[in-house]
Amino acid sequence: MQFNIVFIATALLVSASPAMSATITAFAGAGCTGSITAVDNSAGAGQCIYFTGGGSAKSFGYSGVPNQISFYESGGAHDVCTNGAFLTLGGGSGCGTAPAGYNVESVYLS
Repeated sequence: MQFNIVFIATALLVSASPAMSATITAFAGAGCTGSITAVDNSAGAGQCIYFTGGGSAKSFGYSGVPNQISFYESGGAHDVCTNGAFLTLGGGSGCGTAPAGYNVESVYLS
């Protein structure tokens, strides 16, 4: 009986894992259009997802976000989810686009 309990608990954890992660997709165009420049299928709450090496995108699509997603513009002071987001959207699925003249460098999930 102990084996069955461990097996059931393990099976529940494995089956729940995909629901605990979000998918973040970076797009070259506004409104989540154009070519896909990057994808993260394992983003989780409390994580900052960002480009390394100076990359950025015009918009980010998301799905499976637990509570909120915050968008940070590219360029110095706001890189890697710092100094305030320009846009925060609710959980679930959606798309966030940078303001005219800017790109998105990072997003923070909560």
